[in-house]
Amino acid sequence: MNCSTFLSLVLILVQLWPCSLRLQNHSAQNTDWPFTAVRRVKRGWVWEPLIVTEEQIPVVPLYVGQLKSDLDKHGGNLKYILTGEGAGSIFIIDENNGKIYVTQKLDREKKPFYTLRAQAINRNTHLPVEPESEFIIKVQDVNDHEPQFLDGPYVATVPEMSPEGISVTQVTATDGDDPSYGNSARLLYSLLQGQPYFSVEPKSGVIRMASQMDRETKDQYLVIIQAKDMVGQIGAFSATATVTINLSDVNDNPPKFQQRLYYMNISEEAPVGTTVGKLFAEDRDIGKNAAMNYFIEGDSSDVFDIITNNETQEGIILLKKTVDYESKKRYSIEAKVVNRYIDDRFLKEGPFEDKTIVKINVEDVDEPPVFTLENYVMEIPEGAVSGSLVGIVTARDPDNDDCPVRYSIVHGMHLKRLFSINEHNGTIITTKPLDREIASWHNITVKATE
Repeated sequence: MNCSTFLSLVLILVQLWPCSLRLQNHSAQNTDWPFTAVRRVKRGWVWEPLIVTEEQIPVVPLYVGQLKSDLDKHGGNLKYILTGEGAGSIFIIDENNGKIYVTQKLDREKKPFYTLRAQAINRNTHLPVEPESEFIIKVQDVNDHEPQFLDGPYVATVPEMSPEGISVTQVTATDGDDPSYGNSARLLYSLLQGQPYFSVEPKSGVIRMASQMDRETKDQYLVIIQAKDMVGQIGAFSATATVTINLSDVNDNPPKFQQRLYYMNISEEAPVGTTVGKLFAEDRDIGKNAAMNYFIEGDSSDVFDIITNNETQEGIILLKKTVDYESKKRYSIEAKVVNRYIDDRFLKEGPFEDKTIVKINVEDVDEPPVFTLENYVMEIPEGAVSGSLVGIVTARDPDNDDCPVRYSIVHGMHLKRLFSINEHNGTIITTKPLDREIASWHNITVKATE
């Protein structure tokens, strides 16, 4: 009897044990989480995909789903056991029917799924009627996170006059919700501030130029980008980021003289190298794009020169050769300024140079009269009566031939007692007879003044 019973029990156990295992989904619904099931030739585990929506607060344990063996047909003879992550605390199972309940609020962003194991045993024999099988309870996402710009605020630089459509920079927002489920983490970018100069690609967050802009008009723009989850649908969360966009300079402006005609003066006494004056051409660009060189064109370049002050970008006109008022009273020179670094892209706008006229007046210096001879030698017989003619000295004013000259005798009162000079015409006469034996010659100094 015992031998027969033993043999029958062995046969039953062999029939209960599964012949093969494979992943199986008995639900017509789609799910991202496969679960492990036991399949036998005639019997096996039967359950639907198990999903819990996050952020639900169960007032009473909330039903999740049911595990069931297809051997459980008579009811009450099987006992279901649950083990694994959260078993007995977060998840509980009704051991009589295999129904699973959740007892706590879950957060998908902290833990997206739980791995558990189920076992069915015979209540009487305590032997397994199904092998232990692993399955997953997935925490399903809800839109409970706002987008975030973790790298903001942003600063970007783009050359001025850049063509429309060129990329400026990219902003990226993140969302803690599940990107693989629904639209909770699907972001849509839009421009809140920055039109009509910039645009943003809705899906990528790439900011592009929407029009050509001139740095000389405005060199900085503040752009505000908004990111909305739920693809911008009603009830979506949003976040904003500021992007400071600076326009860098390009050489798109030629130098321009501030005046079409300049007037300057130079003294005829000025030495070579004297600064005659300064020119300044205005260039709206900055840095090396505003660097320029000055030139003098025409025949006046042998009398005047011009150099460039690289710090102030001024043109300094220098005297290259001494000038004489009596020879030439006025010069007219043509000055040219040229950008040092040319951007070929903007040559179609015109030449990057400018010209102006400089009128230079030579200032007369009041020069003293000049005698026609450096030394005069005159003779007179001794004993000549007073008022006898000794000779005539002549001087002229180099500044003006018509300017009157006055003559006078200097150095020694005794000479003035012997000679006198006509202050108007330079005629020298004796004032008393001369005695050769007392003095055979006399050295007279005559001064001529205007």
